[in-house]
Amino acid sequence: MKKEQNPIIKKYTKMGIIATAVIVVALLGVWSISHFSQNHDTASAIEAVSDDAATASQLRIAVVSMDKIQTNAKVLEDLHKQRADYEKKLKAKLEKEQKSIEKEKADIEKSQDVLSQEALQRRVIDYQRRVNEFQRHLSDSAQSIEATYQDALQTIQKNHLDPVIQGIIAKKKLSLVIDGRMARIGENVKDLDITDEVVDALNKKVSSVKMATPKGL
Repeated sequence: MKKEQNPIIKKYTKMGIIATAVIVVALLGVWSISHFSQNHDTASAIEAVSDDAATASQLRIAVVSMDKIQTNAKVLEDLHKQRADYEKKLKAKLEKEQKSIEKEKADIEKSQDVLSQEALQRRVIDYQRRVNEFQRHLSDSAQSIEATYQDALQTIQKNHLDPVIQGIIAKKKLSLVIDGRMARIGENVKDLDITDEVVDALNKKVSSVKMATPKGL
């Protein structure tokens, strides 16, 4: 029988840590304004809305690069390493189990002319049970690694990253902080990107947050 290759641990998608702030500028043409005025339900609904809005002179805006924070923050670098170490442990454990299962398959093939039909059937059923358990363990362990990683990320965000950003917002008297992935910055704009300051402050605050041990590891 042909050897079956078992799947490798799934690759995980990155999770952004800071909620993105998006500025949308709506330009209403003549048709839009006309249509808007005809929609009495909407017009009456927003009747009490103020026409006040912040002016450019009142706004203090900053940008942060989440990619740079995830790469340069010590606590996140350490967390990525912890996840990678658990993935290596899982892979080694599964490779060992896979070899044992493949050996059992080879033994069944060799003994099919010796064992009775009933005995052979029992061995095949037991082999299939082991394969199913192997696949289930792989899936459960991979999900557990991801879940404990996400829990640690949330801890970092809530207890460390958010307070650092809020502190910088207060100190710089900022009106808005935007995820750099949503912003396009001109070369002549200075003091807009605060990523390095966020990373430096975060590194001073914390260098490691321990992941909980994933199930099965």
